[in-house]
Amino acid sequence: MASIFSKIVAGEIPCYKVAETDDCLAFLDISPVAKGHVLCIPKKEVDYVFDIDDELFIKLHLFSKAVAKGLKKVCPCIKVGVAVVGIDVPHAHIHLIPLNTPADLNFTKHIAMTPDELKDLAAKIAAEVEL
Repeated sequence: MASIFSKIVAGEIPCYKVAETDDCLAFLDISPVAKGHVLCIPKKEVDYVFDIDDELFIKLHLFSKAVAKGLKKVCPCIKVGVAVVGIDVPHAHIHLIPLNTPADLNFTKHIAMTPDELKDLAAKIAAEVEL
């Protein structure tokens, strides 16, 4: 059964896209832990990040680096945090989260954002990502 992320890649479920290449996709988390919380995924469905073949693993991380740089321009923060959890969705993904304190990387709390806020934020980040 296809993961929710594979359905997003296939266009069956909409997302707030911030960047895309032939191999990777980045979009806003719809249940963010911080404003600007982005998910970077390989388009190929692989459950566990360390099962991704080396070439795609490198592409995903370089893609995430470019997205993080654009994200930091739009969501001022000390650093963009990186987390690979992989428990909730059986499709490898990298969380990029703007951080000002270590407590900002807390997956037990979420902030509310409207669809219009998410759409506007995605467009702003997308304009700053240089692939």
